Amino acid sequence: MHYSLIVPAWNEEALLGATLANLQAVRDELRAEGRHGELIVVDNNSTDRTAEVAREAGATVVFEPVNQIARARNAGAAAATGEALVFIDADTTLSATLVRTALDRLDSGRVVGGGSTIAPDRKVSRGAQFGLDGWNRLSRTVRYAAGCFVWCRRDAFEAIGGFSVKVYAGEEIYLSRALKRWGRARGMRFEILDIAPVLTSARKLDWYGPFALARQAATVFIPGALSSRRLMKTWYDDRGRAEERDRSG
Repeated sequence: MHYSLIVPAWNEEALLGATLANLQAVRDELRAEGRHGELIVVDNNSTDRTAEVAREAGATVVFEPVNQIARARNAGAAAATGEALVFIDADTTLSATLVRTALDRLDSGRVVGGGSTIAPDRKVSRGAQFGLDGWNRLSRTVRYAAGCFVWCRRDAFEAIGGFSVKVYAGEEIYLSRALKRWGRARGMRFEILDIAPVLTSARKLDWYGPFALARQAATVFIPGALSSRRLMKTWYDDRGRAEERDRSG
């Protein structure tokens, strides 16, 4: 399958360059094997150099004016030309092996999509690692993809209406459920790969601390909370990103 790597980015000037360098290296390795794909960055109404960094890295840049992760991902999918859609967060890196395996699964015609286990990009506290390990166990058991890496067939994505714009966080869970239903009706699986975990930034531990993040995680279980941008504030707070830009600038 021709594939599209889609990176939603809101004020990600500090980390985006490293992510895109990683993805371009993945593309180069896959291109040598005869696989062809594109790299799309969705500038989600950034006020920093996000779009400029993306263009300098050779990515196609799409603009989404409404600051919401689900809308940004959907905008990237709408601009994509690939039959396979791969969504990667702007603070995440991965291996060509992982992308190759995901594409092989989709090529088989027996898999509708999936995710991957995740790991922090640096050593974290025992409590944080315990929480991350718990998520990986849950993800593999119930087959929910982590938002930092989601892959699926384009026809399935379009058939279910993409990521839900009714929520400000957790949209990857809604997508996982919908893709599983679509795939089940057609004899296809939804898989969580565990061959080469994606590496995602542990920066939120620095911004908020483990206890604040635990409180935010508990908030998602409040009825209606996911539909409130205010209650999902750790996904839409730019203070940590601003500090990153100051340090890197």
